[in-house]
Amino acid sequence: MTNLLRIKAQRLDGSEPFRLGDRALPFNVLEFWRWSASDLVSNATRGRLAEFIVASALGIDTSGVRDEWAAYDLDMPPGIKVEVKSCAYLQSWNQSRLSPIQFTIRPSRAWNPETNQQAPLPSRSAHVYVFALLSHPDKATLNPLSLSQWEFYVLPTTVLNERKRSQHSITLASLRAMQSGPLSFGQLRQAVVEAHPAGLAHRSSSIPRRA
Repeated sequence: MTNLLRIKAQRLDGSEPFRLGDRALPFNVLEFWRWSASDLVSNATRGRLAEFIVASALGIDTSGVRDEWAAYDLDMPPGIKVEVKSCAYLQSWNQSRLSPIQFTIRPSRAWNPETNQQAPLPSRSAHVYVFALLSHPDKATLNPLSLSQWEFYVLPTTVLNERKRSQHSITLASLRAMQSGPLSFGQLRQAVVEAHPAGLAHRSSSIPRRA
């Protein structure tokens, strides 16, 4: 019987050639990457870039392959599940004004690629949400690789679950009202640790109680 189990992606280095039968063709995976992912401002590519930037800030090993179908984006040791959401004022296309900032936070039915089954109810699978904003407002000097052009906001998932307003999206104004910030790249790791349920419990227990 044909093996239809999940395919485990292997990390490529870009030198792998396309082939026609036994013959290697004069183009390779690196050329495909350059062709398909060089526009770092595009919504799809910027989202993956934001995940990579956050993973790097959190000290997560990125030597493997990004899991396209995971229920959340990143695993930060020791066991912190992180969801990354990305927005930007500037887009690749012609704009008449800066884009309004609104992050999607809609609960979803997690899908397990090992079993090809969806969870029965929508939920948020991560412990912590990181909102990554490419905040630079000038197209002439925009550079998504410059981390000084990004700002970050961190919220525990419990705060989103308990939110009385929209459960589908959150604006930048709401984020700023709920969390002091913005955070820089260098501040992100500590903020995520503190936003994890264990970190929140530790902070709460360390606050002196009034007599």
